[in-house]
Amino acid sequence: MIALKPAKGLLLVAEPSIIGDASFNRSVVLIAEHSETGSIGFILNKILDFTLADLIPELNKSFKIYNGGPVEQDNLYFIHKIPDLIPESVEIANGIFWGGNFDAVKELIEKDLISEKQIRFFLGYSGWDAEQLQQELDSNSWVITAHQDPKDIIERPYRSFWKDKMIELGGNYMLWSNAPENPSYN
Repeated sequence: MIALKPAKGLLLVAEPSIIGDASFNRSVVLIAEHSETGSIGFILNKILDFTLADLIPELNKSFKIYNGGPVEQDNLYFIHKIPDLIPESVEIANGIFWGGNFDAVKELIEKDLISEKQIRFFLGYSGWDAEQLQQELDSNSWVITAHQDPKDIIERPYRSFWKDKMIELGGNYMLWSNAPENPSYN
């Protein structure tokens, strides 16, 4: 396997662990920005127990909310694949975009012109200072991998995402794909 370097649009897949960080255990993180000053990403497979209607009652929509990471968890972020409908979006990878004009998003949701297959909402984000991500990579906390179809990331079933990536990585990772999250269940 060719070792990839961090870059926006790639995925960070948490290395298997029996003692891990509660925030990132079995996480798959989309790198939304990476530069010499640091990195930003969103955890794609950690759903929260509330919906968009819980956060913005006037929208009255049950879009799922994901835990994007431990930074700024009082802020709502989103990725999507409809830049033609959401002005000011920033491309992360081919066909996947971050942010944009939230008033436009609210209007699209109110008019039922946008679905959960097109957008994913997060509370918070994952962030790393200049050398922090590289240190975590050096300590084997993450594996960097590409995703075959970036647009698929939004529709991807969150429950099996980490397991699916373990299977894709193959080798010893395949053994971890069926291990229980809590080792005492073994």
